[in-house]
Amino acid sequence: MMRISVLDDATINKIAAGEVVERPASVIKELIENALDAQATKIEIEIAAGGTSLMRVTDDGIGMSKEDAVLAIRRHATSKIKAAADIYELSTLGFRGEALPTIASVSRFSLRTREHDAELGTEITILGGKAPEIAEAGCSIGTRIQVEDLFFNTPARKKFLKTTHTEGAKISDFVTKLSLANPEIAFRFINNNKVSLITPGNGSVFDVIQSVYGKEAADSLLVLNFEDENIRITGYITKPNMLRSSRSWQTFIVNERVISSKAIAKAIDNAYHSMVPKTGFPMVLLKIEVPQRSIDVNVHPQKTEIKFEDESRIFKAVYKAVVDAVRPEEQRLGDVAAGVQSPARHYVAGAMQFQPADAQPILVQEPVRGIPERPDAYSLDFVTAQNTLHENRGQDYLVPERMGAAAEEAHTSAAEPTSSTDEQEGVYAGEVYPIGQVDKCYIIAQDDTGLYLIDQHAAHERILYDRFAKRTTEIPSQQLLVHQLLSFDSDEAELVEQHLDTFRALGFDMMASGAQEFRLREVPADIQGNEAADAVREILTLVHANHRVSAEEIRHACLATTACRAAIKSGEVLNLKQMKLLLEELAHTDRPYTCPHGRPTILKFSSDELAKMFKRT
Repeated sequence: MMRISVLDDATINKIAAGEVVERPASVIKELIENALDAQATKIEIEIAAGGTSLMRVTDDGIGMSKEDAVLAIRRHATSKIKAAADIYELSTLGFRGEALPTIASVSRFSLRTREHDAELGTEITILGGKAPEIAEAGCSIGTRIQVEDLFFNTPARKKFLKTTHTEGAKISDFVTKLSLANPEIAFRFINNNKVSLITPGNGSVFDVIQSVYGKEAADSLLVLNFEDENIRITGYITKPNMLRSSRSWQTFIVNERVISSKAIAKAIDNAYHSMVPKTGFPMVLLKIEVPQRSIDVNVHPQKTEIKFEDESRIFKAVYKAVVDAVRPEEQRLGDVAAGVQSPARHYVAGAMQFQPADAQPILVQEPVRGIPERPDAYSLDFVTAQNTLHENRGQDYLVPERMGAAAEEAHTSAAEPTSSTDEQEGVYAGEVYPIGQVDKCYIIAQDDTGLYLIDQHAAHERILYDRFAKRTTEIPSQQLLVHQLLSFDSDEAELVEQHLDTFRALGFDMMASGAQEFRLREVPADIQGNEAADAVREILTLVHANHRVSAEEIRHACLATTACRAAIKSGEVLNLKQMKLLLEELAHTDRPYTCPHGRPTILKFSSDELAKMFKRT
């Protein structure tokens, strides 16, 4: 008795559909990629009921002759390759030749196509994988493929589909990513008789982003540009103030193919380290060009993932591209301010607490200049600025001993008022300059384009964090007159023991003094002694909760907590000179957008937004 038999074509097609046709979005992917390979300049996608009842893709590409159309619905028939060696130089999006016959095997399928110089086109209809019906038909140049009642003849597959809303969202996401990857093509997406996406097809990626995500996202874009031997990266990424709670608006394109990649996503996360909250992700459009032979597109049945020849090199290139974008040279403070998105119009008659900055003249103040050469950490200028910022805090700010008498003199003179003559010599030059303080928490500033609100604590946190992070040697520390004994649980004690050198380099000098007990002898110069123990515990709690045990992540947690503890707080009154120094120092930082915990440091109300809020337009 024979146990092995050869399957018929209908069964083979339905099995292949398990790889090619996972869900309606898989069908859309295959059909759009065929349209792209056919040199289309306009592609229209229409779906109903999440694609389960109807999917239609129409393009204006080169079309097919009757002979090619008949071959296209046969398995393993393709125009993309001729031999196995061609796979490694493949520049088109697909090549297996299984898409159309497998889709047709699990749906009511029809295809209309016509070449440019043909008077009539060809129409092919297939019902659930049965024999095709072929006829001549009048149709437009290009190809239109319609898929109805997906999985009507395989109910077991259909019951595993999600809701029509979820399936429709998957299709929408894929169409969006393909439109971003192909800005030279005009896309039109219709979902349940409603146009949900239109792109101009003018070749501008910026215009596509604006069409897809809106003007606010487009206005927040930073340019990505990196080029190395055999690697070129271009695209856009939003400032850290423009975030979403998922990666759905991150698009990665390698050699014109939309892919997903954990390595690329991780590189972006690392580059945005300390600038975004744990729940936020920036919008990214990342286009990578590498030699075709350095990637393998055949590691995933639907080709949504690829294998890089040297993944670590790609990781480093993406990391540098993003870091260069978010830490540009010669950028003004006003350029990094987060736009206020759809400000609510609430009108109140209650009293407002406004601090007029020591009643000094408002309209003649010297503005914050552009970014000059960055001073070294703990330079004379920095110590002077920090002493001035701390002068109202009732604490002695430790000046490193190496600064000597000059620093002490600067410390003494820093709080002296500026003469009115000096104030009047200031010029605007389109820069941001402070005009007052609200609720002892927010600095009000302006330039010739609008109004700014600066969170004084978040801004000072960023300043201190960046200063600390640039230290290649140990951060200056101060000895405690009375050592503090700290007790930890077993996990925390183990973390401390493993990273004593890292803590010491960051200003926290601890030594074991018993089981799960450490003696705190020195703390960073910027932290008051009564806050040091809480700072250590806060760092360990954060690290332990997130299972971070690397020295780099311990260092970040230490720096962020130290900066938070040392920064000026809400409720502290600042004079105008202090405000100016704070804005000046913020402009010097590498990442002025947010504090180390991802909160924005500066918000902007443009002149147009102010006019709308007051109903002047």
